[in-house]
Amino acid sequence: MTTLLRTFHRNRVDRNEMRVLVVEDEPKISLFIANGLRGAGFAVDCIADGEEALASLLTVPYDLAVMDVMLPSLDGLTVIGKVREKGIRLPVIILSAKHSVDDRIAGLQNGGDDYLVKPFALSELLARVQALLRRAGSGNDSTRLEVGEITLDLLSREVWRAGKKIELHARELSLLECLMRNPGRVLSKSLILEKVWNYDFDPQTNAVDVLVCRLRGKLDKGFKTKSIHTMRGLGYVLKPA
Repeated sequence: MTTLLRTFHRNRVDRNEMRVLVVEDEPKISLFIANGLRGAGFAVDCIADGEEALASLLTVPYDLAVMDVMLPSLDGLTVIGKVREKGIRLPVIILSAKHSVDDRIAGLQNGGDDYLVKPFALSELLARVQALLRRAGSGNDSTRLEVGEITLDLLSREVWRAGKKIELHARELSLLECLMRNPGRVLSKSLILEKVWNYDFDPQTNAVDVLVCRLRGKLDKGFKTKSIHTMRGLGYVLKPA
């Protein structure tokens, strides 16, 4: 097992530290999955309730979720459906003891990206996690991000909104990229500080507010629709115009 985890840690997709949400109400299974993912180099949060999972997925920018179907308060498929309705596209692996073709189809049609039947081997789960993250990281065009009217070319670092080119400084570009990789998700100030400044910073500082104000002013100049929205007490979110 140690060799397996070292292999996945060495080959894992690296976009800073990948963060995975495990939604499973059986403590032993949840711990089994979490320990395996952490050993492979992922940051992992565990939740055992559907309503709590939905709230977390709508506010925290996870890179992937491992979702059980049978959960307290809200079932896994409903959670996935509501997340997709909000435009959040993170990869989701569904876990279920049900193994019929109809069950698999229902899971995928409700927004799941993969379906794993219990019991399963940790090596298979890790392989599927890596494959989904690799696929999500490449996308149809790995050099371009698009959210509504806004387009960011990751190679030239050029930005357009509705065909109008927008000149941004380096840190403004970093903030925009962070927001565009998480459309529809509220990003906290502390998370933006970590992603844009790359080190721990006093979350009470107004550096994020100032940078968001500058970026918003450039993105929205000449347009009626606001691009970056302030969620009081929570952070900021980029919504498609």
